[in-house]
Amino acid sequence: MRYIWFVLFILLTGSVWAQNSAKVRALEKQRKAALAEIEMTNQLLVETQKTTRNSLNRLNLLTKQIKSRKQVIGLLNQEIAEIDKQIVESRRTISLLEKDLNLKRSNYGKSVQSMYKRRSSQDKILFILSADNFAQSIRRMRYLREYAGWQKKQAAEIVDKQKEIEEKQKALEKTRQEKQALLGTREEESRKLQSEESNQKKEVQELNKKQKQLKADLKKKKKQADALNRQIEKQIAEEIARAEAKARSAREKNNTSKKRTEGGSGEERIAATKGGYAMTKAEKKLSEDFASNKGRLPFPLVGRYTIVSSFGEQQHQELKYVRTNNNGIDIQTTPGTDARAVFKGEVTRVFVVPGYNNSVIVRHGNYLTVYSNLSQVYVKAGDKVDTRQAIGRIFTDTEDGNATILHFQLWKERTKLNPKPWLD
Repeated sequence: MRYIWFVLFILLTGSVWAQNSAKVRALEKQRKAALAEIEMTNQLLVETQKTTRNSLNRLNLLTKQIKSRKQVIGLLNQEIAEIDKQIVESRRTISLLEKDLNLKRSNYGKSVQSMYKRRSSQDKILFILSADNFAQSIRRMRYLREYAGWQKKQAAEIVDKQKEIEEKQKALEKTRQEKQALLGTREEESRKLQSEESNQKKEVQELNKKQKQLKADLKKKKKQADALNRQIEKQIAEEIARAEAKARSAREKNNTSKKRTEGGSGEERIAATKGGYAMTKAEKKLSEDFASNKGRLPFPLVGRYTIVSSFGEQQHQELKYVRTNNNGIDIQTTPGTDARAVFKGEVTRVFVVPGYNNSVIVRHGNYLTVYSNLSQVYVKAGDKVDTRQAIGRIFTDTEDGNATILHFQLWKERTKLNPKPWLD
């Protein structure tokens, strides 16, 4: 019974150790992703030359970098904690294995001593022949055979147990080394964080000195964003009106006696919501496909990038007088990068708004994606586009430190959605 409990404990301990190892690997994967994001942000900071106009943008990049750095340190702390658990479990397992090994050695030693006392084959024969009857002789012969087999098995198990302990000790030493490496990495990351926080403090001080100019720039940017929003809402309203007109025309045609005789030829259009965009069957299918890909849509550009402005109303972490309201997300990337469609659809409009340069609207059933701040456009209204197809070159502001920022929006009917949860 004791042996059964020992085996169960070893199996349970092994299972816990495996779970901890899997957790450490998952944490390491998250840490590497955060480090990659820091590297991208750092490169964008280097490439984005410091100017008066883009000081807030640089501060946003630096703030994002610090946030990612803190995430890395937090993940390192979790990894170290999980490794500490592994070390405790490994030591406990080694201790139990050593106890079991000592027990096996003791039992084996006793059996060897017993066999040494009865080492002659004559003793074994006498042991068999001294039986009271033939059946007992057979049982004694079987006992001696099984006893010899048990001894061999015990000897083999002792060797295996020794090897297992050696392997566990090697694994434990490797785990200790991993912990020391992680502690060194955490110390290095902490030093980098201190340096970045110092740089951030300087940037904040400089921006506070230019508070009046910054507020004026933000006010101008808000007007430009409102103008973009009005253009998008106007386009959506016009498309809804046109679709409803087509749906009404089709119903009228299908209601005439001639069309009833011929079975009707107008294409039926139905809106998913009252006052929404009336869709054909193909558009409805496209809309459903788009919705089913939430969280898996490709990013609207390829290459290095970081989100410098999130969706919705945001209070700046460092500048209390800075409050923004973003209808989409702003993605900073490197000069020469193209914007690409996140899903198949149809280009419904290409237009220009000051501050956002060229914008493209792509309809996916009753969903729409908007790509703004393009210097060149590769498509025109009416074009069908495929997923990941390039639709335009993102504008690089050479007068503003080479900032290259794509403004991306996602709508369903007349409602703005946060694009980030939809992207892979």
